Amino acid sequence: MQIASLGSGSKGNATLVKLDSTMVLVDCGFSLRQFKLRLERLSLSPDSIDAILVTHEHSDHSGGVARLASTYDIPIWSTRGTARCAFDDDFACHDLRGGQWVTIGHLEVLPVTVPHDAGEPVQFIFKDSKNGKKLGILTDTGHITSHISDAYNELDGLLLEFNYDEVMLEQGPYPFSLKQRVGGDLGHLSNSQSMSLLRQINKTRLNCLIAAHISENNNCRNLVAEHLGQLNGIPEPVLADQETGFGWIAI
Repeated sequence: MQIASLGSGSKGNATLVKLDSTMVLVDCGFSLRQFKLRLERLSLSPDSIDAILVTHEHSDHSGGVARLASTYDIPIWSTRGTARCAFDDDFACHDLRGGQWVTIGHLEVLPVTVPHDAGEPVQFIFKDSKNGKKLGILTDTGHITSHISDAYNELDGLLLEFNYDEVMLEQGPYPFSLKQRVGGDLGHLSNSQSMSLLRQINKTRLNCLIAAHISENNNCRNLVAEHLGQLNGIPEPVLADQETGFGWIAI
């Protein structure tokens, strides 16, 4: 199993997960032109994507999905709540339900319900049924629940949101209402919240750790790296970038 990113942050998100001949795209918050340019960096074309999985309807995650899917006839997988908010009524989607595994090509996919200010948001765990390896993606989550801790335990790979630093958010340029949203129970994960999850879960199998969705206004990569440097027994972290994402990483 492999993972790559075309960009991660508030200006647009798109993540690729590949297993054997199956490749799925998680979210697309870029215009079709921008998406294709970013995809070319990996020497890929949209025709190579077997499915698009949508976490929720916010534009930095779903803004480019409909056009990409309709242009290249790529099936969309989404919860009904997300589909209602993100797409027209006549736009066909395969149903996802939190806690219920689905099979897409060679990939087993588990949608995980998360607390976020959206219609019916989920994040994802991917499994290779041949060797049991699991990869988790967890962003756009307001706080860590016991359900999330259980679901993201004993993974081989994890892409985890490190959205904001509490002090930088409090002292930063956002209006008070937006600060409340970002830092609230239905907002995003702070550095300390993500570190708390990493301390809770069993990391003995973890061979890939990616810090993602790092805010350009309320966080900095050095701070994230500092936090992660406090943990023992984790692989060398990769910090996802808004402009370049990151290249293929094997799980």
